[in-house]
Amino acid sequence: MEKVVNVIGAGLAGSEAALQLAKRGIKVNLYEMRPKKMTGAHVSADCAEFVCSNSLGASDCSNASGLLKKEMEILGGELIKIARECAVPAGNALAIDREKFSRAVTEKIKSNENINYITDEIVEIPEGYTIIASGPLTSDILAEKIKEFTKSEHLYFFDAIAPIVEKDSINFEKAFWASRYDKGEASYINCPMNKEEYEKFYEILTNAPRIEQKDFEKDKKSAKFFESCLPIEVLASRGVDTLRFGPMKPVGLVDKRTGVQNYAVVQLRQDNSAKTLYNLVGFQTNLKWGAQKELLQSIPGLEDVSIVRYGVMHRNTFINSPKLLAPTLQTRERENLFFAGQITGTEGYTESIASGLFAGINMSRLINGEKPLELPQETILGALIHYITNPEHEKFQPINSNWGILPPVELPKKERKNKKLKAEIMSKRSIEALENYCAKNLLN
Repeated sequence: MEKVVNVIGAGLAGSEAALQLAKRGIKVNLYEMRPKKMTGAHVSADCAEFVCSNSLGASDCSNASGLLKKEMEILGGELIKIARECAVPAGNALAIDREKFSRAVTEKIKSNENINYITDEIVEIPEGYTIIASGPLTSDILAEKIKEFTKSEHLYFFDAIAPIVEKDSINFEKAFWASRYDKGEASYINCPMNKEEYEKFYEILTNAPRIEQKDFEKDKKSAKFFESCLPIEVLASRGVDTLRFGPMKPVGLVDKRTGVQNYAVVQLRQDNSAKTLYNLVGFQTNLKWGAQKELLQSIPGLEDVSIVRYGVMHRNTFINSPKLLAPTLQTRERENLFFAGQITGTEGYTESIASGLFAGINMSRLINGEKPLELPQETILGALIHYITNPEHEKFQPINSNWGILPPVELPKKERKNKKLKAEIMSKRSIEALENYCAKNLLN
């Protein structure tokens, strides 16, 4: 009897997992509840939709996120190929035209003879070979079933989305083009502020009304935010200069028309390949829409800006992976049930895709009677999965790729503070470890 894998969720992780299985000749039932049932953050029914930012982070191996992309390419990742084909200028980062990317992934999945794409909500955890990649916006019904299976409470944090605006509504008599430190193409739009303008902006922000939380969100003990995606109003509450040393830092951004490095700068990043839409970098928010408009229009260059999508906040669900998952991404209680994506506590688009890639590879090995893999911890993906599945964690929180999760490297005493050298050594070690591991295990 032919073996079929159920993949729950056609987001980034689920789409990658399905494609990995399909190219190995394994049949897949890929379930997606949209558009029959939408979430509070998605806007389309396409696969692999980018909900928040359109950036996958740094592109080169001098950064942990860039190294993870390289590792995915070594492992034969499918979505990273599509992402590069749908890239838009973003300096040293890999940003994509989110609509073009999602359409391309959807077409690749729906045209694959090994993938049966089913638009329906899953309300029970299926029997048999299954990968749950339902994401941080898992439906309440399925979330309850996962809770029953895991015999534990769900953990969760709050995530926010930044506004998107029309480029043609930006005043370029004030705004200017530049990338920080002139790295790469000058692909960011920069809106400069002097001290007086910043203080006015800060006053509006800190006094702006927020969207009221739902009843289940009002427990202060549970109102957690992921540090890498804090709403701008939460950041601002930490002090008047917090934004100036965070998403609005002016360092390395000089307006060549004036030669001035300003007091603060708001950056906008290209959001589509037509170069008509731009999102505000670091401006995730839960302000009421009228307040968002007032705030954005207080920014020099955005006085008459046209907002095509307002920022929103939503609750992201993740499981207690250290207690539930093995380093293969299999559940400890049931070997043919895997979890992948942000529901595991891997935070970030790149990380979500990578975990789906790994789950797909390991599921195919399980089906073919091979031992599922545990990647070397010297690799960034191996270190990431080890971190989220380490049973010694007592207070587990979502994490993205970073140098801190890798085993340390020994440097000469005089070089121990040389972060660039340390990154180069870790990156080289990681790539060599993964290439050797792939050769040994006949991967790609």
